[in-house]
Parts: sequence; C-alpha cells; structure tokens
Amino acid sequence: MKRLTIIFLILLSSCTVKNESEFSEAALNDVFITLKGDEITFQEILDKHFEKKIVLNIWASWCGDCIRSLPGIVALKSKYPDIVYINLSLDKSITNWKLGIENLQLKGEQYYMKSGWEGPFGEFLHLSWIPRYLVVDKNKKIIVFNATKSTDELIEKSLKK
Repeated sequence: MKRLTIIFLILLSSCTVKNESEFSEAALNDVFITLKGDEITFQEILDKHFEKKIVLNIWASWCGDCIRSLPGIVALKSKYPDIVYINLSLDKSITNWKLGIENLQLKGEQYYMKSGWEGPFGEFLHLSWIPRYLVVDKNKKIIVFNATKSTDELIEKSLKK
C-alpha cells in the first residue's frame, strides 16, 4: 500500500503545471496571425495594452468545452468592461478559425496560434487541455496561470483587484 501511495504521488506531481508569473522569452517571441493575416509576436500583442489587465482565452472552434465556456467570458466582459479580452485560437487552420469566429459571433481581439500546441507559447503553458485562461496584470505579470473554466473564481478575484 505504501508503494502504491508513493507511485501515485510521483504521478500526481509530474502532472502538475507550475504556476508561472512571467512569460518566457520564447513565448513572448512566438508568432501569431491577426485576422488581417499579418504576423505579430505575443510581446507585441501585450505591448498594445500598456498598463491594462488582460484575460487570455486559449480556445478552438472545434472544442465543445471552449464553446460552452464562452457565456462565462461574455459575463466577465459585461461585469469588467475595462479589462482587455484576447482570444488565442488553436484551430486546425486559419480558415476554420475565421469561420468559428463568424459562426460564434466572437467579439474581442482574435489571434491564431501559428505554432500550435507544441510551439513556444503552447510549450510555455504546458498545454494539454483547452479552454485555458490566464490573467495578466498591468505590469504584464501572470496572476492566473492555469484556469480551465471561464467561471473559475480565481479569474473573478483577480479582476476585482
């Protein structure tokens, strides 16, 4: 029994995502695609919102959990309209991404994650599931790193501050 407990604890600790407080240089330099088809680094996306708090929504239009979480984001937007909301898509193609935005009538800033799940940004996040939410403070420090529900109380608490 003791041996099983030790194995379980080892497996549990290996699955835990470390809560980062700063983006890695590789993540900041990862390239995204704008709706107009231009390339932009994640650093440039952050820099557009100098001294603003940001909610990042990592999603895809094929993801049922992502779609079910959208009303939670809409509720946050209405409750905290001064916050910047940025959607980062892991759709399988730019065409699917744009169709998803149109069909879901998704509002806010939209970017396509060109490097996908295993690129520098996805690797930094240890992405294994979406949706995934991060909250970034006015100094571009990560204050919520690993929320998987738009209704996570950590998101709400971080936005109240």
